Amino acid sequence: MKKTAGLGLGHEDHPLLGRRVRDAASGTEGELMAVVLEAVSTHTGPRWTRRADIRPETCGRDLPTAVSNIEPLETS
Repeated sequence: MKKTAGLGLGHEDHPLLGRRVRDAASGTEGELMAVVLEAVSTHTGPRWTRRADIRPETCGRDLPTAVSNIEPLETS
């Protein structure tokens, strides 16, 4: 994936942005709202991770998960 500098705040382009996805870790389904590159503090210093934000249909609050956990939902 390429980082999209124009989006700012560490946001990245992703082919599933705006599409329905499932978080394989929790089973949450919803729309992929953002993919963000962020620094997470650890005892050895910051570690860079990519976070996906999924907005479930049942609530307006985005739920974070690892980008590697998202999978596309089939559209019918």
